[in-house]
Amino acid sequence: MKEWSKETILAHAGTCWDEKTGAVSMPVYQTATFSHPGLGKSTGYDYSRSGNPNRTALEEIMAVMDNGARALAFSSGMAAIDCFMKLFRPGDTLIVTEDPYGGTFRLLEKVYTPMGIKIIYVDTSSNNEVEKAFNPDVRAIFVETPTNPLLRIADIPGIARMAKKRGILTIVDNTFLPYWQHPLELGADIVIYSATKFLSGHNDVLAGIIVAADNTLVEKLYFYQNSTGAVLGPWDSWLIMRGLKTLPLRLERQEKNALEIAHWLTGHSKVTKVFYPGLPDHPGHALLKKQSGGFGAVISFEVDDPGIVPVILSRVKGFLFAESLGGVESLITFPAVQTHSDVDPEIRLRLGINDRLLRLSVGVEAVNDLTDDLAQAIDNA
Repeated sequence: MKEWSKETILAHAGTCWDEKTGAVSMPVYQTATFSHPGLGKSTGYDYSRSGNPNRTALEEIMAVMDNGARALAFSSGMAAIDCFMKLFRPGDTLIVTEDPYGGTFRLLEKVYTPMGIKIIYVDTSSNNEVEKAFNPDVRAIFVETPTNPLLRIADIPGIARMAKKRGILTIVDNTFLPYWQHPLELGADIVIYSATKFLSGHNDVLAGIIVAADNTLVEKLYFYQNSTGAVLGPWDSWLIMRGLKTLPLRLERQEKNALEIAHWLTGHSKVTKVFYPGLPDHPGHALLKKQSGGFGAVISFEVDDPGIVPVILSRVKGFLFAESLGGVESLITFPAVQTHSDVDPEIRLRLGINDRLLRLSVGVEAVNDLTDDLAQAIDNA
C-alpha cells in the first residue's frame, strides 16, 4: 500500500493501540506507574513522568506531521518554551521576534534575563534586521510566525540559512499554522506549539508540543523534560489526539471564514486597519503563500476610536470575549489588556499593540452569523 497522506494519518491518530480488545479509540492509561514483568525487565513504561502510552501516541503522530525526529508533549505551551530555554547558559544571547505572545515575553524578561541570558528583540519579518542582530554570543534565533497579534511573517528558510551558516539553532513557534506550515522542512531545528490552540481545537485542554529535527537535540530536551516533570497527562494527551483527527477539516473551514471576515472588515467605515496574511495587500502575503499551505484563522484589526472597544466587547455574542485562540468557537480579545499586559506600554505602542487593536480567532460557525455579530457590535458602538 502506498504511503498515507497526512490527513489519513491524523484521522487514525491513536487507533489500534489496544491489540488485546481491538478498541478503535485508544484507551486512556490513567496510571502513575507500571508493573515490571521481572527484575531488569520492562514493558517500555516505568513511571508516567518518563513516559505514558497516551503521550507516546501523541508524540509519535506530531513527529510524523512535522517530519521530525521526535516530539515531546508538555503541560502547556509555556512549559515547552521553558524546556528549550534550558539549552542556554548565562552569557548566551538569543535573537527573538520583537512582538511575540505576551507570555513568551514575560518568561524571557522576568525569568531568563535575570539569569544572565541576553535577549535581542528584532523585527523578524525583515531579514536585514535579523542579519544585523547576529553577534558571536548568539546561540539561537527564536521566531514566532505569524506573530501574535500583528501577524507579521518571517522568512523561515532565509533565517534558517543565516543561522546554519553561524552554527546556531533556529526555533519556530508555529502555533498559528499547524499542518499548513512545516518549519523543520524549511530548515528550522525546533518547532514548538501551544497545543491548547488549533491542535486541540476545542478550548478544553492546556498543552504544549516540541518537535525537533535531530535525535541528539531531542534527547537533551527529553532529559530536561523528564527532570523537571512538566509533562502532559494521559487524559490531556488523549484530548489533543482527538483534536488532531479533525485538524485539517477545522483549519479549512476556519480559514475560509477568516478570509471572508477579513474582507468584510476592510470595508467597514469604523475599521482603519486589518491585519490578515490571507489578504493580497498584507506585506507577508506572498512569502507565506510560498512557505505555507494556508493563511490561518487569526485576524487583528484597529477601530477608529478607542472609546468604542468596550462597547464592541460587551455587545458581541457569536464572538466570545475571551483569551486564547484556535478553537471551534470564535473568540475576540483585546491584546493590550489581556494577552500582552506584561509588555511595557511604550513597547506595546511602538509595536502597534494599541488601545484600538482587537484580535479575532475565527471558528467554524456559519460565517454570515459571525459578520452579522460584528456588524451589530461595531455599528452600534
